Amino acid sequence: MKIAILGSAHPLRGGLAAFNERLAEELQHMGHEVTIYSFSLQYPSFLFPGKTQYTDEPAPAGIKIRTIVNSINPLNWFKVAAEMRKAKLDLIIVKYWLPFMGPAFGTILRRAKTKTTKVLCIVDNIIPHEKRPGDKEFTNYFVKAVDAFITMSKDVLKDVHTFTTKPARFSPHPIYDSYGASVSKEEACQKLKLDSSKKYLLFFGFIRKYKGLDLL
Repeated sequence: MKIAILGSAHPLRGGLAAFNERLAEELQHMGHEVTIYSFSLQYPSFLFPGKTQYTDEPAPAGIKIRTIVNSINPLNWFKVAAEMRKAKLDLIIVKYWLPFMGPAFGTILRRAKTKTTKVLCIVDNIIPHEKRPGDKEFTNYFVKAVDAFITMSKDVLKDVHTFTTKPARFSPHPIYDSYGASVSKEEACQKLKLDSSKKYLLFFGFIRKYKGLDLL
């Protein structure tokens, strides 16, 4: 199949990009033709919770990435959709994690689809952890452009059903296999120059109030 993944990828950093790149790699391994349509502008700086949205790591080899989507420019959405529609895609896979992306993704999907194109959404969150005005309206607009949903938690599956009766399935988040072989705690502590006799709790990601680190 000809498949497009609509979402984050290199040079953007983080779990969203890692997920989409690994998914593209696996789909290509299965024999499909895959292009990731990623962001030239993902978030305005005032919405981004960290220091930088970008990585200095090299781009993943063998993956076609179009750095083209501007999340806040409607004229750009029409341009991206026209390019995707011209590609005559069989499947568009879109990651959804924030209602802010609803207008951009919803518009692109509506205009990129042909009669034979299906849209599958992999949902991280459909109800955000931190609420903002317009969340429900943006998500409703997006959901209407999608044919089916995959969630990676049962709670999110329940949330999806509050927005739509379209097909939705739960499939647990896979374990990443792109960070090298696992090593023993002793070897890891030796490399990190930590005392292996102590217990450690690891936290990955942005520090946000809803994640409960103050309670930890």
